[in-house]
Amino acid sequence: MKGKNERTLGARGFFAVDIQPACLGLYCGKTLLFKNGSTEIYGECGVCPRGQRTNAQKYCQPCTESPELYDWLYLGFMAMLPLVLHWFFIEWYSGKKSSSALFQHITALCECSAAALITLLVSDPVGVLHIRSCRVLMLSDWYTMLYNPSPDYVTTVHCTHEAVYPLYTIVFIYYAFCLVLMMLLRPLLVKKIACGLGKSDRFKSIYAALYFFPILTVLQAVGGGLLYYAFPYIILVLSLVTLAVYMSASEIENCYDLLVRKKRLIVLFSHWLLHAYGIISISRVDKLEQDLPLLALVPTPALFYLFTAKFTEPSRILSEGANGH
Repeated sequence: MKGKNERTLGARGFFAVDIQPACLGLYCGKTLLFKNGSTEIYGECGVCPRGQRTNAQKYCQPCTESPELYDWLYLGFMAMLPLVLHWFFIEWYSGKKSSSALFQHITALCECSAAALITLLVSDPVGVLHIRSCRVLMLSDWYTMLYNPSPDYVTTVHCTHEAVYPLYTIVFIYYAFCLVLMMLLRPLLVKKIACGLGKSDRFKSIYAALYFFPILTVLQAVGGGLLYYAFPYIILVLSLVTLAVYMSASEIENCYDLLVRKKRLIVLFSHWLLHAYGIISISRVDKLEQDLPLLALVPTPALFYLFTAKFTEPSRILSEGANGH
């Protein structure tokens, strides 16, 4: 049985090709139904199966490429979001004298790391720490549901599929594993070690996660494509703002104030890592010899703050704010 896209040899030696309507829509394609040697039979124009996307000829092709460096950096950013929020709320609710904060920080890191490993193992190909993907070509690849064609302006041909496979859905899978592991591990740990906190406070960091995980899920569902292109700048801006707020709130005005506590150094180095992550994401390290010197700019915001703190006197501003002036 010949498909509608199969070429057949006519009586005079010419190829007779069935004329088909054009495959409309930016993301509609024809799926391969049968292949035998050089003969390929394709189906009707429609949605491509999961793990495939259309090519320039409107045929659905499997995603066989490996993610680029920028794709891995995007996935790393989405993986860092719940971890950073975990650490923030653990620190916020643990109190300054609580010895349980460190263990909760380590547990959150283990939860997110285990979730990331499990997510990679269950992704295609299953069982290896490697994924196959389709190349992201433009912003519309993230929002294929907005490009379903209506040939007669009445009937809609639904061609919605994951053209950026698996960068869109893999984040949801990771968040699901993070939530499951947190619910399995964190309550037992907090109950054992968070004795210094009241019963109403010791589980607040877990309650906070039950709020921010749905928010992160909606953020990925609605703004995944925008985040893909904007996350390097988001990292840089937020890391600069949070570093300035932390140093002013801690009344750090010179190098001695910075070195007097180990926690302040940890916070500083963490922000430096975020600065470097953002710079690498922006440059994409296309030209190594030109992009690596940009990492020398990582300490610049902290040095600029220390050199100019004596002119702004953040401690005086904080004291005046506390007194209501």
